[in-house]
Formats: sequence, structure tokens, C-alpha cells
Amino acid sequence: MSSQKSTSALKADTKLAHAGRDPLAFHGFVNPPVVHASTVLYPDTKTLVTGQQTYSYARRGNPTTDSLESALAEIEGAAGVKIANSGLNAIALAVLSCVKAGDHILIADTAYGPTRHFADTVLPGLGITVEYYAPSLGEEIRSLFRPETTAVFTEAPGSLTFEMQDVPAIAAAARTIDATVLMDNTWASPLFCQPLSLGVDLSIQAGTKYIVGHSDVMLGTVAANERAWGKLHTLYGAMGCHAAPDDVFLGLRGLRTLSVRLERHQRNTMEILNWLSGRPEIGALKYPALANDPGHEIWRRDFSGSSGLCAFDFVSGTSEEQAFKFLDTLTLFGLGFSWGGFESLAIPVRLKGQRTVAPFDPDLQSVRLHIGLEDPEDLIKDMEQALTEAFD
Repeated sequence: MSSQKSTSALKADTKLAHAGRDPLAFHGFVNPPVVHASTVLYPDTKTLVTGQQTYSYARRGNPTTDSLESALAEIEGAAGVKIANSGLNAIALAVLSCVKAGDHILIADTAYGPTRHFADTVLPGLGITVEYYAPSLGEEIRSLFRPETTAVFTEAPGSLTFEMQDVPAIAAAARTIDATVLMDNTWASPLFCQPLSLGVDLSIQAGTKYIVGHSDVMLGTVAANERAWGKLHTLYGAMGCHAAPDDVFLGLRGLRTLSVRLERHQRNTMEILNWLSGRPEIGALKYPALANDPGHEIWRRDFSGSSGLCAFDFVSGTSEEQAFKFLDTLTLFGLGFSWGGFESLAIPVRLKGQRTVAPFDPDLQSVRLHIGLEDPEDLIKDMEQALTEAFD
């Protein structure tokens, strides 16, 4: 007997708590089991040769992976979801599902660095032409279309510099040439932005970040609309992709608390950025939820919230030595890549080699912050002592 019901009519917080769960299918236990398996047995030969059984082989899915995929499909409003073993793996799968030899793909110049590395090192070898475009382009992206353009890759806000994109305008333009639109939506998560409702075909998450939320699992997800689902599903199976059940379970666990964590990340980040705005050492703040951010109007139109990832520039004339001194003097912010966990992080922003279209000042010193779940007063005190050490 199954107790699972559609959550499509429910509010987001309720969906997070109930989507993808079917307690009566597992003896009443609230959480689905973590299924460790490879071989699946059949009751008889007829069932085996006709394939009339829910599960055939663990690589093709099991109750654990189905639970997370089902939950995310409801939250994303998707025809289907596939789970990858990292965010970058999810990006590669999504891209490869919609381009082939001879095609031309447009990628936002502000895309995640590893996305760019994948595009520059793998796609040309497959006969795919890559072109980067300025993130400020909306419907004007039409001017870059070629007869062989089949995909447009967006990311909002952009990695490191946080420019927003007019995704609905880009999607509408792409639809005129039947191009597939992809969006890396890791910053907002499917809770604060629903790319498929904006005209996107493939919504990508580095589940490692906010979906997992505890800095202990690598995971990626791709949600597809009806138009893109068939090709994604086929490629995923053909490439033998499979995420480990323990990792999937931890992703499902993290999904249940996504809303309450993001609310705290957002609140802490706004408090800290408001404090930074009054510091003489700080120049521009980069966070689209701020009213004076250049991308604020787009963010307000397309997003329902913001996360803990942001950046700031030091004032002009700040040396690299001072910027590094600030980072090295922090005690509550770890120096490390990734983000989305409970802990605060900081890294220097290095744009050289990461931009070819969007201009940047190579002498400007910038820092990317991930604001975690600590008390913001403690984080502010930590940054205050680091600024004093670096600038006095």
C-alpha cells in the first residue's frame, strides 16, 4: 500500500517536508531506506525478459535515488530529475544531453570556473563550438545566434562577481531557434528560484552546496522539463551514471531543512553586508538582494529569496598583501572552496582567465564570502579585527 501523494498544491516548506516520502511502502518508517545493491532478482523468466518490474539493476535506480529524484521533481516543477555525483558532473551531463558535433553553444562569461574548464577542454574535442557572451545581454543575445546554435547556458547570479541575467528574455529568444536553455541555479536553490518557470529547459544544482547543506557530500542534480527530459534520461543511462545511496540519502536529509537553513543564511548575510557597507576599507558589495545592486530588479522579479554567498571589493588602492592579510587573520571564516554548508568561508576573487567578454579590473582586490549559520555578531567581530590588522 502506498501513502505517497502529490505535493504540487502545497506551499514550498510543506513540499520540502513531504515530497519524495512514502512511509507505508517501507513499513511506516518516515525516511526511505538506504538501499545498498547492485543485482536485482526477478520472480520468473517472463518478468525478466519483459522487464515488467519496477527495478532491474541498481544503476538504473533504487528506492533511495527515486525518493530524492521524486522530491526534487516536485519542488522544481520538473518532468524528471537525475542525480549526478557532483555539481560539475551535473553540468556536463546537462550540456552533453543537448549538444553534438557541429553545434554551437553560448555560455555566460560569468559561469562557474569549472564549467568554463569543461567547455574549453572537452567540448571542442567533440566538435562543439563554444562562445562566451556578456551576462548583461537579454533578448539581444539573438545577435550571437548562428544556424548551428543549439544551446544557451545561463547562471544567475554569476560566479564570483554576482551579475544577474535576464533569463526569461534569453529563454524567449532561444525558443525562436529551438535552442535548449540551461541554468546553473545553485546560488538560489530550487526554493528561491524556479528556472523551469522562467523558460529554462534544464535546471542544474550543485547539490553539494545547499541541498546537502553540511559540507560532507558531493552531489549534483539536473531537473528537466518535458522538452528536455527524454534526451537527459537517455544520456544518463547510456553513460552508466549512478550516485552512491549513502550520498543520496544525505542529500534527501539536507533537503528537509533547506528552508530553515536558507532563511538563516539570508538573514545573517544581510546583517553582515549592512555592516560592511559602513566600513571605509570596503568598496562595492556584490549581492543582488541589496536594493542598490545593479541586478536587484531582476532578482526581485525572478527570485523569492537569497542565499549566503556574496562578495565585496576593497577600496581602490588596496594591495594584494592587505587583502591576503585580511583573509589570513580571519578566525571564524575558513579558507576553502565550495560553500553552502553550516560554516562561513572566504576566498580571494581571482578573475584572470575566468573572463573573456565581461570586463574586470585586474588590480581590484575582492573577496567572496559564504556566510554560514554562526551568530552574525561573532562573524562581524572576526571581520573587524581582520580589517584592523590588514589596514592599520
